[in-house]
Amino acid sequence: MSDTTVNKIDSAYSPKGEQGQKYLASGKTVSMRLWENEQPNEPKEPTSREYETVGYVISGRAELHIEGQVVLLEPGSSWVVPKGSSHTYKILESFTAVEATSPPAQVHGRDEN
Repeated sequence: MSDTTVNKIDSAYSPKGEQGQKYLASGKTVSMRLWENEQPNEPKEPTSREYETVGYVISGRAELHIEGQVVLLEPGSSWVVPKGSSHTYKILESFTAVEATSPPAQVHGRDEN
């Protein structure tokens, strides 16, 4: 039996989350989202999530503050935020990045707060 769950997502029509993220393709165990042209800001209060995140910077710069460390994210950088890790981001320059989350961030309210 062939897999009939394959689909194509056009980001022009993707739903947006409360924090400005665009939700892209989503499967049963992993999903993608896009942070597009996020503007410089001060970091929000650290949070922890019930999913693992991996990301890749397309343009701009940001700091990832995670578990007492500060990691500079620049074009070409990739990162991992383990499930349950206390973290926040400080956008330094207009920032565009794509992330994958496992399990999917937008399911069961995991992406709220």
